[in-house]
Amino acid sequence: MDSFDLRGKAALVSGGNGGIGLGMARALAQAGAALAIAGRDAKKNAVAAAQLKAASICCDLREAAACRAMVDEAAARLGRLDILVNNAGTNIRKAPQDYSLEEWRSVLDTNLTSAFLASQAAYPHMKRAGGGKIVNIGSMMSLFGASFAAPYGASKGGVVQLTRSLAAAWARDNIQVNAVLPGWIDTALTRRARDEVAGLHERALARTPAGRWGTPEDLGGIAVFLASAASDFVTGTAIPVDGGYSSLG
Repeated sequence: MDSFDLRGKAALVSGGNGGIGLGMARALAQAGAALAIAGRDAKKNAVAAAQLKAASICCDLREAAACRAMVDEAAARLGRLDILVNNAGTNIRKAPQDYSLEEWRSVLDTNLTSAFLASQAAYPHMKRAGGGKIVNIGSMMSLFGASFAAPYGASKGGVVQLTRSLAAAWARDNIQVNAVLPGWIDTALTRRARDEVAGLHERALARTPAGRWGTPEDLGGIAVFLASAASDFVTGTAIPVDGGYSSLG
């Protein structure tokens, strides 16, 4: 059996209707997984679901009940749940002193708390199935600070520590939990960043040894690896996919 073959497996990708999430969802579907994608934008969900022949779940993951309901609905519609990709994310770019508490909480709830709640909800489904894979999407901001992204960096650093804790707790249940740390990937989120932060495009290219921005498709391979039997002895890791950006220290 091909250790990268996902036929017979069911996957849920939050934020799977665009950007990195869509790139990962497409790769999981190509590897044979039955797929559900979740996001707030019903129209984007419908377009992505039609492309991928996936189930579509519309939800706001800033709400605790919605996180749990998303997982249970995916498991019900797919008949099981083997793979969870916690990719939902947002950012608000300001100097640290200018954030309101509401803005701080919005970023933390979307990026970090939703991953915790969705993983909690997925645990019983995966335990019943005899194991599972959870892939949390961090960021290179898990490793580096940015003057304009205090809550985002805090949330993504938290994602790495959450990943390690869940991996340690659930290894006995044959559930592997890992994080992916994307670098500068060309998505709607980072296009807004380039509009809002002067010189960001040039600085990102200058520091990235690969000499280009990444694409959502660059995340497909790592998604399949961490979702498949090929990574059965890999857990608690945080893997940069950044064209060498973090290799420069």
